[in-house]
Amino acid sequence: MEYFPSHSFVNCDRHPFSAAPPVIPRPCRVHLLALGDVGSTLALGLRLLGGDVISTLGICDLRENVPQRWEFELNQVNAVGEGRFPAVEIVDVDDVLDCDVFLFCASRFVPDTAVKSGDVRMAQYELNRPLAASYARMAGERGFRGMFCVVSDPVDPLCRAALLEGGLSAGQIRGFGLGVMDARARYYAARDARFAAYLTEGRAFGPHGEGLVLANSIDRYDDALSRELTEKVKRANLDMRALGFKPYAAPALSSGALSLLACLRGEWHHSSVFMDGVYFGIRNRLVDGGIEMERLPLPDALLERVREAVEGLQAIR
Repeated sequence: MEYFPSHSFVNCDRHPFSAAPPVIPRPCRVHLLALGDVGSTLALGLRLLGGDVISTLGICDLRENVPQRWEFELNQVNAVGEGRFPAVEIVDVDDVLDCDVFLFCASRFVPDTAVKSGDVRMAQYELNRPLAASYARMAGERGFRGMFCVVSDPVDPLCRAALLEGGLSAGQIRGFGLGVMDARARYYAARDARFAAYLTEGRAFGPHGEGLVLANSIDRYDDALSRELTEKVKRANLDMRALGFKPYAAPALSSGALSLLACLRGEWHHSSVFMDGVYFGIRNRLVDGGIEMERLPLPDALLERVREAVEGLQAIR
């Protein structure tokens, strides 16, 4: 048995990157770039659920009338009574980093429903990498001190690309992709008794896609069962594509809105944080001055899978 390493960005001096944590007031200003399927669904989730931690939700999209459409629609999502919803406002691309939390949802390539095989997330990397890097560079040049959140695929490599561009600290960048993998595992666990232990004892680690590591249980780890569940979850997006639809609603809400709001509230959630030179998904929470990662005793077989996932991310350039 070994413990999954616990890191603090306050004391983590063995990496060549600045480890300063983000500066996030409460409530905070959130700006979201790109209102495609994921971005618009994420914005809806934040409007409905984020009133306690979000003061304003700024939206930005370069396509004509798209921001106007969503400002019009989202501000009409309301209810009688005491419900408090963050105001939605349009922000110009030049002002998109004038915020406390920046959500990068932009993509130059989104596979259509005809794509039904392969790792579609990595197919997006070459095109989305320079786009993410350009906004990270802009953030660094403007002295951005908030949290730079990557939601676009592939989440974890794009986080690293943003860091390598320079100007932001490792602690400022965070990826939101693992939440839906945990949610999908719970979906299957609720429907197949063989995986039921995951609902109370399971854990998710690693990237959103190839390299994902699911454990059916920490205390009663079954390697074969855990690998079977992992493969089912990794294929879930392709199963949705086989039905003729893009798989974006669950990712936008489980990885995006719900995980981000838990993060801002200082609650345990799934997101990718900097460790061993890469961004790696793990259950964690924001604490005063840094990040607390869940510390667990891992069986040797599970620990080896985690190590392989880290090495796979390190190999991506």
